[in-house]
Amino acid sequence: MNYNCAAGSLSGFVQMLACNYLPHGYWFYVTGHVPEAKQPLFVDQKLVEKYGIDRSRSSRARRKVAGLANIHYLRHRHFFVLLATHGHHDFFEEEGRIRDVRRLPIRYGGYSISVQQGGYLRKDSPDAPAERDPQLRVRVQIDRAYFRELRGYFSTAARCLSTEQLTQEFKTIGFEPYAPVRQQLLNLLRIVNWERKLRGMGPLDPSVIRYRRKIVRPFESDNSKAA
Repeated sequence: MNYNCAAGSLSGFVQMLACNYLPHGYWFYVTGHVPEAKQPLFVDQKLVEKYGIDRSRSSRARRKVAGLANIHYLRHRHFFVLLATHGHHDFFEEEGRIRDVRRLPIRYGGYSISVQQGGYLRKDSPDAPAERDPQLRVRVQIDRAYFRELRGYFSTAARCLSTEQLTQEFKTIGFEPYAPVRQQLLNLLRIVNWERKLRGMGPLDPSVIRYRRKIVRPFESDNSKAA
């Protein structure tokens, strides 16, 4: 089997979804877990062969023109996701509870990955009316439940930890700073600095947040400490 499907890290798994699959219309998905008693490689081969996933780019293009769906499969450790485009395919008959990433995000490893309409376009002038972005965009953020835990922890930590300790806590959060993630981390920083201000303590510098995402080789291991 020549099809690459086993992501070597969590960041590689998210990167493949956010930058390779979801932007090209692979919006219908099912998720699953490989049982501990089974070898993941055997499951990989079985699913790739079952749905004819190991296809060339030209074959996928011909199928799209013919109104047939294409399938991708991606796994990290024992968690996997099967993704499909619009069209006819046995996938839609064989799999139950197929979800649409435009309605229900893929949640894994503390991330929430969805496809949504973009925000507002950049204005040509300050007086120009606000204009919505008509394009669908991939949105990668920290899952809401996990973010609530982070917010509660940092709100408490801001009252008792030193500047150096809080700086280290921010640096070990570990999520890749996609734009929505950066915004969430900045919100955490505002909460921390507000708590510190109330107690007469100096603010943390914004440099405690990493602003640039690390590009990884998705199918190589040990690319991310979050793996």
